[in-house]
Parts: sequence; C-alpha cells; structure tokens
Amino acid sequence: MPDQANSAGGTELAGVAPAPRPAVRVEGLWKRFGEQIAVGGIDLDLPAGKFIGLVGPNGAGKTTTLSMVTGLLRPDMGRIEVGGHDVWRDPVEVKSRIGVLPEGLRLFERLSGRELLGYTGRLRGLPGSEVDKRATQLLDVLDLAGSQHKLVVDYSTGMRKKIGLASALLHNPEVLFLDEPFEGVDPVSAQTIRGVLERYTRSGATVVFSSHVMELVESLCDWVAVMAAGRIRAQGTLDEVRGDAASLQDAFLELVGAGARDTGKSLDWLGGAR
Repeated sequence: MPDQANSAGGTELAGVAPAPRPAVRVEGLWKRFGEQIAVGGIDLDLPAGKFIGLVGPNGAGKTTTLSMVTGLLRPDMGRIEVGGHDVWRDPVEVKSRIGVLPEGLRLFERLSGRELLGYTGRLRGLPGSEVDKRATQLLDVLDLAGSQHKLVVDYSTGMRKKIGLASALLHNPEVLFLDEPFEGVDPVSAQTIRGVLERYTRSGATVVFSSHVMELVESLCDWVAVMAAGRIRAQGTLDEVRGDAASLQDAFLELVGAGARDTGKSLDWLGGAR
C-alpha cells in the first residue's frame, strides 16, 4: 500500500504541466565598454510563440543586448540560452535555430537579391532546389520579385530591409531577432514586413524586435520588456507593463523617468520676433 500511495502521489505530481521553456533565457548579463556600463546584469525570460518587443530610449542597451543574445558580441558575464541551448557553449546549434536582422544591415551588395538568397540558403545547408523554391516565395510575398535580379547595392532602404528579412527567414528559424526593423522604411514596405512577421508568429515561432516607437510595439506585440540605462525596468504582457496607464507610451515614459520637461524658459528665444 505505501508503494501505491507513493505511486499515486507521483502520478499526481506528474500530471502537473511543467512551465513551458522560454524561447530565450538571459541570466545576469553584463557588458561594459571601458567605464561605460552598456548592460547591467539583466535577467529575461522571453516566452515562446510570441511577438516580443524590447523597448527603450536611444542608448538604453537594446542593440548590445540583442548582439549578445544572438552570439555577435561576447558578454562580460552572464548566461544566454536559446531554445534550451547555450549561445556560447553550443553556438552551431543556436545559430541553426535563429534568424537575425541586425542594426546597420550589411549585405553582399554586388549580388542580386536572388543571388543573395541563393548564397544564404546554401550556406545554411539547404538543398539547392529547396532554396530556390523558398527564395521565389519570399521574393513574391515581400514584393521583391520585380527587383530580384537587381544588385543589392541599388536597393532602397525598404528593399534592403525586406531582402535582409528574407535572408533571415529562409531557413525557417525558431526565433527571429530584429533590431529596429521598421526604421527608415516607407509605409508600404512596413506593412508588407508586418504582414510576414504576423504570419510567422501565428505558426508558433517567436519574434523579438527592438524599437523605441511605442505605438508600433503596442499594435504588434504580445509581450514587452522595457529597458533603460542598461537595465530592465519592466517585463511582461502588454497589459502587465501598461498597468493603469492610458497607453504603453505613458507607461514607458514613467518607467524610464522621462516626465514632461518644461522647455519654455530654456528656449524662450526660439520662434520669437527677430
């Protein structure tokens, strides 16, 4: 009977669903540049299958954080896991699971858009026929089919962002990291990018993107982390972070300590009679 009781108890415990593994786990992450602390010991658990915004003012540490999470920049301290794999101990496994659209996007500009996708796919180890099929689909969906044979050097900012996104999506990653993906992009291209990303997350994949445009984050994201001065000020669902504030913008300004400033006296010369 005691064995049966223990067995029943074990069954009962086993019946409790374990907490889902986060798409990204960051523990005690630090990065200094000389005397400047860019990232100051942050902890983050980013849920899988969500559209996640990493938001903060310029200089908050967003790009540095994403660079460390994606293996582009080695942290001074801390641990990072993507899909349960350590970014720095198992880099090949992690890089096979992620797609990255970094800040200051650098591309092979003397390749055409299609050539760039062909090169990227083969570099990822995909069969040539599969690369060609996926490239055709991505070029069509991202409205680049008419420019696929143009050199990337001749692409506009929006077109470069879209071909960069296509390259990041080509191998169907589990987690997609985007640093300011809509900055400098015209409204038509932005709407196209948005549609592709929304479709991607509906399939169960995870998008993590940085931004300082709160209206965009509020319209896109399920989950948000607010960063300022190298530290996380809040993280959670949109409702949790927004709290009692009228909008995410208001909550954000309160969290980062950017209250209304009186510029009337300091700029009393501006716009006056000459």
